[in-house]
Amino acid sequence: KPAPAAPPAVPSAAGITAPHQAVPNSTMRKVIARRLTEAKSTIPHFYVAVDVELDALLDLRARLNAASPAEGPDAFKLSVNDMLIKAAALTLRRVPKVNASYTEDATILYDDVDVSIAVSVPDGLITPILRNADRKSLREISAEARDLIARARAGKLKPQEFQGGSFSISNMGMFGVKEFSAIINPPQAAILAIAAGEKRAVVKGGAVAIATVMTVTLSVDHRVVDGALAAEWVSAFRAIVESPLSLVV
Repeated sequence: KPAPAAPPAVPSAAGITAPHQAVPNSTMRKVIARRLTEAKSTIPHFYVAVDVELDALLDLRARLNAASPAEGPDAFKLSVNDMLIKAAALTLRRVPKVNASYTEDATILYDDVDVSIAVSVPDGLITPILRNADRKSLREISAEARDLIARARAGKLKPQEFQGGSFSISNMGMFGVKEFSAIINPPQAAILAIAAGEKRAVVKGGAVAIATVMTVTLSVDHRVVDGALAAEWVSAFRAIVESPLSLVV
């Protein structure tokens, strides 16, 4: 009885001679590789970082969550990320020229603020979209984001739920990352990289104090967004986060 045929070998990369395994690239991984290579090779990125104090936002989050019913249809539990999504959406309304895309014939300024949120899935990354995020309440953003993330990880998103968007957010704060720069998600003109909040020494009124601070980095397409505009955007974002009542009024 002949032995069963061996599965076809996956070709190894040329020049790799050390012992290794070659894991076939999935369709998703190939699409990610193609799009990110396209983004870094065709979009002139530059980066603007700013430190943002989180204590007022954390206090507001605690008070809002404490006001939620313990259970039932009106119960909610806001995350910091929910509030930062809303802050970014409001910032895009205040500085709308960042809510844009570049084409050879024109700069596209989007009417709607549709925020793509980067979600890690078993074989890569996907960016479900919170449509009209600036018009939604924090509770609506929280419920919708939770649903989109769960269905993204289960592979149950519809194409229209992750294709498109006018701006992206990538949050790695839950991993304790101090700061990072994200690659733009074409054809969008910008992506915000959010790092971890941590206790840091800050100077207030000439004295040293302790505050919860996070570093955010805005990656922008220089064909659409110039330095002054990027600086205006991150300054407006910091102002909203540090005085967060505009998130609920």
